[in-house]
This record gives sequence, C-alpha cells and structure tokens, in this order.
Amino acid sequence: MTSQQRQQELLSAAALTTFKLNGQFLELAEHLARPAGLTATYWQVLGAVIGEPLTVSAIAREMGITRQAVQRTADLLAERGLVNYQDNPAHRRAKLVAITPEGLAANQSIGPHHAHHAKELSDVAGADQLADAVAALRKLSEALDALDLSDR
Repeated sequence: MTSQQRQQELLSAAALTTFKLNGQFLELAEHLARPAGLTATYWQVLGAVIGEPLTVSAIAREMGITRQAVQRTADLLAERGLVNYQDNPAHRRAKLVAITPEGLAANQSIGPHHAHHAKELSDVAGADQLADAVAALRKLSEALDALDLSDR
C-alpha cells in the first residue's frame, strides 16, 4: 500500500467512524434530554449559551450546525421561555440568545442522568483512554479547521 493510499484509507476511516459516533452521541443526547422535556437540539443550543449569551451565528459556528437550524431552535426555545433574545451592543440586528432561569433549570435537570452515563462510559472505555480519545478528537477537529476546503 502506498503512502497516499494509506492516507486516503485513514481519512475514510476517520470520517466513517465520526459519522457513527455522531449518530451514537445524538441517540445518547436524545435519551438524556427527553426526561427534561428537551430534545438533543434544544439541549445543544441551551448548552451553547450557558456561559454567556451568543448570537445565532456564533452558536452555529460553535456547534457546527447551520445558522438556520439554530434560529429555528432558538425561536422554539424562546416560545417555551427557556431562552430570550437580548440586544447586542456589538450589532444592532444580531440579537443575543440568553438562557433564562427556566432554561437553566431544564438543563440542570439532565445532570444526574448525565453523570450516570458518564460514569458508565468511563468504566467501559477507561478514564485515561477516554481522555486520550477526547484529546485526539480535538486535535483532529483543529486539523480539519486548518484545511483549505475552497474550490481550487
């Protein structure tokens, strides 16, 4: 096998494994969010704004999803009183999405179930191996960010 073939095989294996992991994590997220009356998407957007209010575009960039999907989700969360829109001093038209006390409570209610599954995963995979996997995934994400994906 040539070096180029090996590189192509590794890229394909990384992509296919990541697609499978994405599906597995989405299934787990739905399982964790459901008892709190949330969906995985709701939980994802709430999680993005726990630390500070963000614009829809900033949430989309952070989460790797489309701005339109975040906008729809934020609007639904706002209807339920879990987030609200605030003025953005840096941009008049791009409002900030901020978590409300009700949204924070919904997010926090996931905690005990989340802790249980985190322990299970750590027990099965091994805490050190899980930490190594997270570090490798972060490094892979940074490498993908560095790629020039523009048409040549």
